[in-house]
Amino acid sequence: MEVFIIILIPFIGTALGAGMVFFLKDRIKPPLQKLLSGFAAGVMISASIWSLLIPSVEMAEMQNKISWLPATIGFLVGILFLLLLDKIIPHLHVSNTNPEGIHSSFKETTMLVLAVTLHNIPEGMAVGVTIAGAINNSIGMTLVGAMALAIGIAIQNFPEGAIISMPLRTHGVSKRRAFVYGTLSGIVEPVATCITILLTNLVTPMLSYVLAFAAGAMIYVVVEELIPESQEKTNSDIGTIGVAIGFVLMMVLDIALG
Repeated sequence: MEVFIIILIPFIGTALGAGMVFFLKDRIKPPLQKLLSGFAAGVMISASIWSLLIPSVEMAEMQNKISWLPATIGFLVGILFLLLLDKIIPHLHVSNTNPEGIHSSFKETTMLVLAVTLHNIPEGMAVGVTIAGAINNSIGMTLVGAMALAIGIAIQNFPEGAIISMPLRTHGVSKRRAFVYGTLSGIVEPVATCITILLTNLVTPMLSYVLAFAAGAMIYVVVEELIPESQEKTNSDIGTIGVAIGFVLMMVLDIALG
């Protein structure tokens, strides 16, 4: 039951964000959008370091491997994996939205769904490998730590749900349908989590590599999507503040609860 709840937490964050279509008129103000994008970046950077890379190094040491080698290889492969997905799957980058956060066409909104899907794949993987590590009693990995990571990702999923549902509403889709579509955009995350758990259980000796792989995938999303969005045009300082807040919050959650 604990594992089931942890798996659902990030998805709930997306659903709550999509629910903003019932409360906000037409858009998220640009300063708030930059703050949320920066916050999401900070959370993912912190989670990559404290919840994934450091445990990867510690696990390699416990297995008498070269401590930095699995983290290095896994991280680079994770970056390359997301780069490949980015090239193969056509999608609109989140940072390509206009200053009001409203997209100019229904086609662009549809493409944005693919962009959010790309975001959710590494996030689901990160939660999955953390849960698998806890189940296998790996060094530095606990279900409480997995819960902290899931909560942090859920917080940054909130704006993602909103940037799907709200533009759909402006294109004439009913609030209820816009909410459903925004929520479903996050369904890939628990799926990726479950698949990763199953695969990780089959390759437990490679867990240190898988942790770093998830970290690399998440950092790719940060560098390619979230940071450019938070620093685009005006109010870039707000995005920087968001990064700092997100990083510190995730760090505190991971250390205090993990």
